[in-house]
Amino acid sequence: MAQILAPSMQCQMKLSKGLTSSMTPSPWTSILLKQGQKGSIKCSTKFRVCASLQSDHGTVNRVEQLLNLDVTPYTDKIIAEYIWIGGTGIDLRSKSRTLSKPVEHPSELPKWNYDGSSTGQAPGQDSEVILYPQAIFKDPFRGGNNILVICDAYTPAGEPIPTNKRHKAAEIFNNQKVASEVPWFGIEQEYTLLQPNVSWPLGWPVGAYPGPQGPYYCGVGADKSFGRDVSDAHYKACLYAGINISGTNGEVMPGQWEFQVGPSVGIEAGDHVWCARYLLERITEQIGVVMTLDPKPIEGDWNGAGCHTNYSTKTMREEGGFEVIKKAILNLSLRHKDHISAYGEGNERRLTGKHETADINTFSWGVANRGCSIRVGRDTEKEGKGYLEDRRPASNMDPYVVTGLLAETTILWEPTLEAEALAAQKLSLNV
Repeated sequence: MAQILAPSMQCQMKLSKGLTSSMTPSPWTSILLKQGQKGSIKCSTKFRVCASLQSDHGTVNRVEQLLNLDVTPYTDKIIAEYIWIGGTGIDLRSKSRTLSKPVEHPSELPKWNYDGSSTGQAPGQDSEVILYPQAIFKDPFRGGNNILVICDAYTPAGEPIPTNKRHKAAEIFNNQKVASEVPWFGIEQEYTLLQPNVSWPLGWPVGAYPGPQGPYYCGVGADKSFGRDVSDAHYKACLYAGINISGTNGEVMPGQWEFQVGPSVGIEAGDHVWCARYLLERITEQIGVVMTLDPKPIEGDWNGAGCHTNYSTKTMREEGGFEVIKKAILNLSLRHKDHISAYGEGNERRLTGKHETADINTFSWGVANRGCSIRVGRDTEKEGKGYLEDRRPASNMDPYVVTGLLAETTILWEPTLEAEALAAQKLSLNV
């Protein structure tokens, strides 16, 4: 049996035959206990190595010690994990390199390269793609001074490759008109946990369905909550890394979870969401479950997965901001098709007008209405200032694209007076 790394609190179970095996806690422990093993359980908070009962336990312990080894007292060298987005626009890739000393800013890091022909981002005869370090986070897996580095990708000539969406977003956020509005984003990332090998949600009977939706949203209990250890481990890893994570919760469909990042300013929002996604992929890899960002992983009467994006500008947050919000909604209505085309693959399977969504072909807005394209909160209406929530983005959206497009449409783009008047009348907006 292949070895698996399991994070967070881990358990050792002493078997009746005198063998000792490392394993993970509930729900993983409960799954293994049901297979007939019995014994006392001893817990520790370090990473453990799960191995077959036939493995030499001394070897397992030595690997475990190396995985948890703090090299800081013995060397100034650190490990930097360079992370980038692959050819699908949603897959994450990474590789490691040794640096001579700790660093504090991306400008201190060297550029690097990778084989773009192996990621679908370059032809084999000219496959070198250059990584530009853009953001640094602490590495919760290796600890110490080791770091995670969010990068974007360029040709050797310095041109951004087609899948580099960060470059365009940075140009938008560096525009003086946008920067002066200090755009804030709060991004609600939903995701679904799947059982390995069967592509079926965690906690669901294989080939069958659980009870209808209702008790699962923010639910508690073994029959309602599936994958809490993943969510909690991810939460702590994000806090350790320095990601601006603001909360988590179980979602409406069983086996589905959400974490929130923000408020973040400008390009930082995309950097933090991508790093949070990377941590989630690593944690589920170690535990042995699959994470999907498919916007509708299960067809039928089940909620899809979105990435609702809360957004405000400086003038929206000031007195009289509600009128600015309504003007932004008007602009968003006029570019609805442009936004939908950039808001994630397969979103048409999710935006059906059911399950707390608006129909993909129709733009709408409302106060406290989760069935609209754009929702405005009751507090915003009452106080006359605040933020709007764009409920259209799918769970697999690129946060660089969505945040950049929101800023562009609401700050930089100006509709014609005729289009503005018609849209205002249609949406009952007095702007």
